[in-house]
Amino acid sequence: QARLVEFGGGSVQAGGSLSLSCLGNGGTFSMYYLGWFRQAPGKEREGVATITKYGATEYTDSVKGRFTISRDSAVNTLYLQMNSLKPEDTAMYFCAATDYTPTPLEGDGYSDWGQGTQVTVSS
Repeated sequence: QARLVEFGGGSVQAGGSLSLSCLGNGGTFSMYYLGWFRQAPGKEREGVATITKYGATEYTDSVKGRFTISRDSAVNTLYLQMNSLKPEDTAMYFCAATDYTPTPLEGDGYSDWGQGTQVTVSS
């Protein structure tokens, strides 16, 4: 049974915006770290942004100032607002959750994963 489900992917031109959502069940959403990861064809998975249970955030350098991660525990939803999108942001985006990881932007420490949603940015 899926515990995390992503919504909101799609196609957009460079410079545009997209908003991703990730709906989880209560157990998954109570975990300490929630994160967004992405993987482009032929490339390794990359941590995009993470947020702790108390709202502390961390971003990979390439999205700082353009992407914003947030969570609404009342509705068990994680968000990723993506602005000023670039072709290099094209990837499958996944949300993930874990109670503990020493390196939040590395996916190996995450126990629960969604199925992914595709984001395509054209030039």
